[in-house]
Amino acid sequence: MANTAQQTQQNDEVIQAQQVVDGLLRKARVAQQQFANASQQQADDAVTALAWSLYRSDNAKRLAELAVEDTGLGKVADKIIKNTRKTFGTLRDLSRAKTVGIIEEQPELGLVKYAKPVGVVAAVTPSTNPSATPVNKAMMAIKGCNAIIIAPSPAGLRTTSESVNLMRQGLARVGAPADLVQVLPAPVNKAATNALMRSCDLSVVTGSQNNVKGAYSSGKPAIGVGVGNVCVIIDATADLDDAAAKICQSKTFDNSTSCSSENSLVIVDEIYDDAIAALKSAGGYLCSADEKEMIQESLWQNGKLNRHLIAKDADLFAHKIGLGTGSETARFFMVEETGIGDDYLFSDEKLSLVLTVYRAGDFRQAKKTLSRMLNYKGRGHSCGIHTSELAHATELAEELEVVRVLVNQAHTFGNGGGFNTGLPFTLSMGCGTWGGNSISENLNYRHFLNITHLVTTIAEDKPSEEELFGEYWKKYGR
Repeated sequence: MANTAQQTQQNDEVIQAQQVVDGLLRKARVAQQQFANASQQQADDAVTALAWSLYRSDNAKRLAELAVEDTGLGKVADKIIKNTRKTFGTLRDLSRAKTVGIIEEQPELGLVKYAKPVGVVAAVTPSTNPSATPVNKAMMAIKGCNAIIIAPSPAGLRTTSESVNLMRQGLARVGAPADLVQVLPAPVNKAATNALMRSCDLSVVTGSQNNVKGAYSSGKPAIGVGVGNVCVIIDATADLDDAAAKICQSKTFDNSTSCSSENSLVIVDEIYDDAIAALKSAGGYLCSADEKEMIQESLWQNGKLNRHLIAKDADLFAHKIGLGTGSETARFFMVEETGIGDDYLFSDEKLSLVLTVYRAGDFRQAKKTLSRMLNYKGRGHSCGIHTSELAHATELAEELEVVRVLVNQAHTFGNGGGFNTGLPFTLSMGCGTWGGNSISENLNYRHFLNITHLVTTIAEDKPSEEELFGEYWKKYGR
């Protein structure tokens, strides 16, 4: 009887969720149809309105405070930076893109390309970024004249709902339909999120791998992101002080809530002690073997990360673990490790101010360790190296199954786009088929467009058999 009652309750939740989604979808389709033929200027005005809704200093601060209050994750000051920096950078990228009407002409090929909307987008967003990610995805979707419905994490519902409210006000201000941006109302649950993904034209998922799998099995086109577990090499030619400063800056930003935050370092033997000293000077605390055991017992509970310790301030983390003298002023915590895999918890993503350190005999061994780390967890996502030998970085890019290899950078600030690199700004990093994803680049506006190709004839481009088969015939015969 209990199972029957539970099943009935689940069925009722599914029906109710679908009814809610259907209502949102009707409004989204009306709004999208009204906006589908917007001019490029109208689309750009709408995108700028969305950006300003989060970038405005009072809104950026208030939403950052709400996010930390609601989720207990990260730091207000850093979330303000994330809200403004990501939004500003994405607006820069979008302001330079054409997404309405003819976007490319190739007369030599007889091709003219027209951008068209994909329709209504379902965007699943994580608790780690309950304001920045919804606005980021909405900007990209609206740039292509689409509508978007946000499915927030339950913990981030209040923050995301307020972000959506501000975006809707911004759209109305420029004369665009407010219903271009909506949010799932409470209760936000699996049934509602799945119903949304089944009903929309495209799902874009950042966060839980369960949601990513749900999107891919929804029967509709979907873009998901993979698991991050960033590993970075410090090789013998690195500027150690520069590397340590960037690693600290990246590792401590928003208390390591980013999937791009360094989780492990591999340091070559020749400079190991000097590198550890530089990391200590930058704010790192090297844990003893006993302290490492204390962290492991507390950070993981029943095989899962302890929500009371992840993404917490360093002094609170040190106090709750009971670390020794000197730890209370540290900015992050280093544990030395030798193994990789399920039996070595520190080789996994930690979402905390804990940085795992491996020692390698030379660059070749460091590369092997990095490769093993990727193959264990984080395959396809990204890795990095601090070096003066660009050939070493090139070797990583040529050999490893990874989408991004960052050179002499703070990962959190480089992976998702920067003002001194060519990667587009985003809060969603595709990991290719290596990470179970359909894209191997940073999510950007192009993923929210359909393209119509106008094809006209050109002068015949048909080579002879000799041109195509000649070299083969010479080598292998006919």
